[in-house]
Parts: sequence; C-alpha cells; structure tokens
Amino acid sequence: MVAPSKRTSQFGNPPSKKRKVGVTKPAPKATKGKQHAFDRLTIPIPERPEEDDENALSDQDIEFFREHTGAGNFLQNIDRAGLARSKKETKRLHELSKPVRTAPKADDLPSVDSHSEDEGEWSNNSPNPYSSEGETDFDDTDLYDQHTDSDEEQSYERKPRASAPEERNTKLSRLPIKLPDGRIVDTGERTFKKDETESEEEAPRPIQRPERKVEDVATGARFGRPAVAAILSSSSSRQRLQMAKEQIAGICQDILADPENSLGLLRRLHSFSLPSIVSPNSEKPIPNDPLIRRLAMLSQLAVLKDVIPGYRIRSLSEAEKAEKVSQMVAKTREWEQGLVSVYQSYLRSLEKEIKGKSLDSRKTEFAELALRSMCTLLKEATHFNFRTNLISTTVMRLSKRSWNNMSDLCLETLISVFKEDITGVPSLEIVRLLNRMIKERKFAVHPNALGCLSYLRLRSELGGIRASETKAENDEKPKAESRSKLDRKRAKGKKVEAPHLSKKARKVLKERKEIEGEMQEATAEVDREEKANMQTETLKLLFVLYFRILKAPDWTPLLPAALEGISRYAHMVNVDFFKDLMQVLKELINRPPFGTEEEDMELQESHNDIIVRHKLLCIVTAFELLTGQGESLNIDLRDFVVYLYALIPSIALHSNVEKNPESGSKSVKQQSIADIFFHALKLAFPSRTGGSRTPVRSAAFAKRLLTACLSLPTRTTLRCLQFIEGLMVNEPKLQAMLSSEDRTADGLYRPDLDDPEVANPFATSFWELSHLANSHSDLIIREKAKELVMFTGA
Repeated sequence: MVAPSKRTSQFGNPPSKKRKVGVTKPAPKATKGKQHAFDRLTIPIPERPEEDDENALSDQDIEFFREHTGAGNFLQNIDRAGLARSKKETKRLHELSKPVRTAPKADDLPSVDSHSEDEGEWSNNSPNPYSSEGETDFDDTDLYDQHTDSDEEQSYERKPRASAPEERNTKLSRLPIKLPDGRIVDTGERTFKKDETESEEEAPRPIQRPERKVEDVATGARFGRPAVAAILSSSSSRQRLQMAKEQIAGICQDILADPENSLGLLRRLHSFSLPSIVSPNSEKPIPNDPLIRRLAMLSQLAVLKDVIPGYRIRSLSEAEKAEKVSQMVAKTREWEQGLVSVYQSYLRSLEKEIKGKSLDSRKTEFAELALRSMCTLLKEATHFNFRTNLISTTVMRLSKRSWNNMSDLCLETLISVFKEDITGVPSLEIVRLLNRMIKERKFAVHPNALGCLSYLRLRSELGGIRASETKAENDEKPKAESRSKLDRKRAKGKKVEAPHLSKKARKVLKERKEIEGEMQEATAEVDREEKANMQTETLKLLFVLYFRILKAPDWTPLLPAALEGISRYAHMVNVDFFKDLMQVLKELINRPPFGTEEEDMELQESHNDIIVRHKLLCIVTAFELLTGQGESLNIDLRDFVVYLYALIPSIALHSNVEKNPESGSKSVKQQSIADIFFHALKLAFPSRTGGSRTPVRSAAFAKRLLTACLSLPTRTTLRCLQFIEGLMVNEPKLQAMLSSEDRTADGLYRPDLDDPEVANPFATSFWELSHLANSHSDLIIREKAKELVMFTGA
C-alpha cells in the first residue's frame, strides 16, 4: 500500500524563523565630492544671457547714460580678478603679503637730564603740556615705538655730524629728540676718536621722566575756589584774612547743606587749620596765619557737632569690603568711613596742639582753644568714635598739681559726662583712667581731681536696684506667665534636657537673636542688667582707688577727698571690709597729716585747719559705714566717740570754723569745719533707740558744747544750743543740770579728761546758759539761752 503524499502548500515554502524579515535598502548612489565655493581658487562669472526684447535697452536709457557718463567711470576700474577670487584665496594671499614686525632695537637715546644747565636748553617755543595743570599717561614704550619704525632713521640718528679732521677728537652734540608730549630734549654729546668708525653704536640710556606735580584736592584749586596756598601767599594780611573768611564760610554752608557729598569740603576745611600748607608749586611749606587757624578750628568744631551721627561707626571687615552691595549702601559706607577719617585727623591736630608738639617744640598758643574743643566734643559726642582719646586727654590735664581755669573746664566736662551717662560705659572708662593716672603719678595730684567722682550715678541707681529687678519683670507679668515650663523645672532642681534643634532651626534662632540685638541698638534701648554690671564694675574700681589712697604710707592731699568719697558710698561697701576699714581709720586719726609731732610741730600749728578737717572726716566715715547695713554688725564705735569729744576744744578755738575752704573750682564745694562737726554729732547721737547713747555721754557732750559756745561764732553757737535742746528732749536726766542749787554729787567734774564716760558731768551744772542769756551780744542767742534755762521738757 502506498502512503499518501503530503499536501503541498499553495503559496510555496514559508520563510524560516531564523531568517530576518526586513526591508531591503537600496544601494547608495555614487555621488561626486561636493566642492564649496570658498574652496575654489576662482569663481567663474556667469556670462550674460542674450537680451530679450523685453530686457533690451530703450532709446531713453541710452540717452540717460550718455548724459551721466562720468558717474559710472568707477566701474571701469573694478578689479575683475579680485572679484573672481574666493574668500579662502584672499585670506591666503593676505597672509603672504602681511609685513613681518621685528623687535625694536635698543635705542641710544640719552637721559632727559643729560644736558647741562649752563649750556641752556634747546626749545622750539612750543607750549609745554606736561605741566602740573594737565597730566598725560604715556609709557616709555611709546617713545621707542615712534623712533624705531625705520632702520634708516635709527642709523642716521646715530651718525655724528660731518666735521673737519682736526675736530674728530672733540665733543660733538647729537641731534635732539621730541617727546610725545611735545617737549624737545637734548640727547647730549659724544666724543669721537680718529680710529673710531661711524658704525659703532653707543649703549642706550634710560629716559628719566620728570615727577608729576599734582595738587591735592584738599588744598588745590577745587570746587570753584582758589587754592589754599594761593590765599596764604597773599602779601596783604587784610586781603588774606578776608579771602579765608569767605572760603571757610562758604565751605561750612555747603557742608551743612549736603553732608554726605562733602567729604572733600571737610578735608579742605581741615587744611585751613594746619600750621603750614604744602603746595606742589612751592619748594617750602607755606606758614598759616594764626587767626585763620583759629577760625578754621572753631568752624570745624561747629560743623562736626552738627554732622556727627547719633551712632558709633565701626570699621568694615575684609569680608564686608569684598561683598557686593547696592549703590546706596556703598555711598553710605564711603561717607561714614570718610567722616571718621576727617574726625580722626582733627583730633590728632588738637592733641598735638595740647601737648605742645609744634614746629618750635614749645607750647603753642592754641592749647587752650584745642582743649576747649576736645571738651566740647566729649560732651556733645560722647557716643561717637575716639571717645577714649578724648577722655584720656581730659584726664591727662587733671594730672597736674596746679589748678587753673582749664583744669576746672576739664573737671566740669567729666561731671557733665557722669550726669548724662545712660549706659555706664563712659563712666567706667573715666574711673579706670583716673585710677591709672593717680597710680602712675604716685598721688601727686590736686585734690579737686577726685571731686568729679561724687557725681557718679551709682548712689541713685545702683543702690536702688533690688534683687528681683535683675530677673524677669514680675510686676508686669504674672509669675506663671513669665516663666516657661522649662524655667519652672529648673527652679525646682530637676534636670531638664534642652530641646533638640535641627541645623536649620539653630541657624534661624541665631539670626533672630542677631536681629533682636540690632533692633535694640537701633532703638537705643539699654539693658538694665548690662547697665547694672557696668556700674558694679565702676564701683569696684572706685573703692580700689579710695582704699589705695587710705593705705598709702605717707599722707597725701587726696586723703580728704577719698574719705568723703567713702562716706558717700559707704552703704555699698562690702561688709567683709568693715573691720579692716575701722582699723585703718583709727590709724589715720592717730597719725598726724604732716609727720611726727616732734619733727613737724610748727607745721602742724600752721595747718590746724587741715588737721581738724582730717580727723573729722575719719570720724564721719566710720559712723557712715555703720549707719546702713553695718547696724547689724557688733562693732563698737566708742573710740570714735572719744575722738569727737576731744576735738570740741580745738574747734572752739578755730578762727575759720564757719568758712568754706576755697577749692579753686566751681564744681567742687568743700564743707566748712562746723558743717562736718555737726554732721558727725548727728551720726554719733542718732534719734533711734539703742545702746549707742547713754545719759552720761549726752551730759558730757552737752557740758563741753556749752563751754565751747562762750568762744564760738554766733551761727555756730546757735546750732550748738539747738543740738543741746535735742539732747535734753531725748534724755530727761539732763534737766537736773539746769539748776545751780547745792546738792549732793558723787565726785567732781573732770573737764580735762577726753573720755565722756569718766568726765562725771552730773557733778556740775549748765551755768553757761545763764551767762549766754544775760551777756551775749546777739539777741537771738540770748532768747534761745533763756528758753533752755526755762526748759521743762513739755
């Protein structure tokens, strides 16, 4: 059986799976290499096609060309080869025909100053543009380029002039040259020998250009005004002064009209106050007129007082200088830095006049004016730059032993600064400089120099600060609201972890704090805690100064002022220093002011006023220390009470007990001996109850005061009677001494003893009242004594 054959496909064999089915691409056509037009050497000009009837020229066109034949002549000169040349070929031909520049050979031009002054200068009578009025910025290479374009000119220039054979060994002058600025300069001379050839060349000499004389903006002819040197060079003093006045007035007016655009005018105004003016047109400095200098100094002072801003200008850092800012900010920075520079120059000139560092090395006549100007700036511009320089100059003037009007001016300036001080920083600087100055001078300073320290705002501000004021403002906000949760946990002693902040949050917090600080500076707000810290530091330096004066081995004139200062700020002294201070005060009372009693007895008698005042101030200081916070301390002041009781006879015999000593200053007023004495009595017998006052002590003081009233002046006697009346009111036992009847008493009265506790005052009576009531010359004293005689205590 035959197997059936397979059925064949109708469409033939299908394509294999392995064979890719795709579109067959046509074979690439063989194309010739395309040639660009710029690669060809020449571009053929197409031939003109045959003219058609439409494009044929008409008779009118031919007639028009005949009439304007000359206008088209340029077409006949057109380079047909150049038009047919390609761009590439044109560039190649240009490179081939480009001239080759070689380095210029060394020129043999001599120096400008090579000619001799005796021979004269060759000139062509042309104007000289290279003067001080006009400036040209030429380089030396320009000079060489203009004279080295041709080798023929160089060789011709080097050739010597034709001369006779016998003159070959003489000096021959070379050809002059003309500089770019128009000046004709001689090139010098050259000696030729017989055997020397003409081809020898001389080494070139460098050209030395003259120095340019440029007038300064501050002193030259600028701003439509004549130069300062021209004004000072005027022969007529009247004309010179009038011209200077007009220019100074105009400058001041322009500065006040637009300060931020007047830095050049400020410098020009400062140049009028200099001792001499340097001008490029004159070899020597031109001396200035003293009257013009005075006017310029005062004018500059008035302008600066109005122009200085109400804030301190700091110097810019390198990063701030490098950063890009707006035009307005850059203009403001330039104005601020320029103002500080002019202000610094003005202060330096004033300080130079004060110190006497002038041209003649003597104290100038402008010292007083300069010191007044600096004191004015210190009062008016305390917040501005260079405050420390102003303070140091003022304090330096107080370091002298003598006292005059200028010293009084400096003292008043410091007092004004103390009164107007808000931040406490200027006061701290003044106290620090005073402390350093007195230490370096070894206490050889006038006592009035310490008089300004009593005007510090420490007693009224620092003494009234409570401990709660240094914390949050509890009066304005409730305690629960003013404190956050973290603050309350810290107050309870719990450990509190600071909240975690991301890097971005810390950066934002830092920027916010900086902005808040800048806002406080802009609003001129003073932090109360920061001010308290400044005043505390000032108080420390103040007590260091006072204690150093107290512990000085020798007596100094500053001791009374130091004792007054300690008594004024006694309530701020630390309690730990009380015992040491008491011991020092006892030593000062027992130590004579001028040495030992055996050596300087006569000197002590002539200075009885100083001795009594010195002892009274020590007693007052001791009582002041224990009046406030020292009341809680168990310190016995019996020794100081004895010292006070022993001084009453000396005060009674003093002739100037009511006279205020002359300090030489209007700001420093010293108390009289009577004022200090009654102040000490008030402190020794306070109105409060306690063991510091006994009937025996009161009776002894009353008896000795009545005895002193027999020789004291009227006013002091009246004050003594009023004080005795107060003692009789507080101690009723003293009324028994008003009676002079015989009575039994224990012992005798001892007026010769200086201890009130052992004087036995109740053994006598107040018989002095009867004498004052009947025999005193003053009516008021007699009436007051009669009142005390009839005193009943009601």
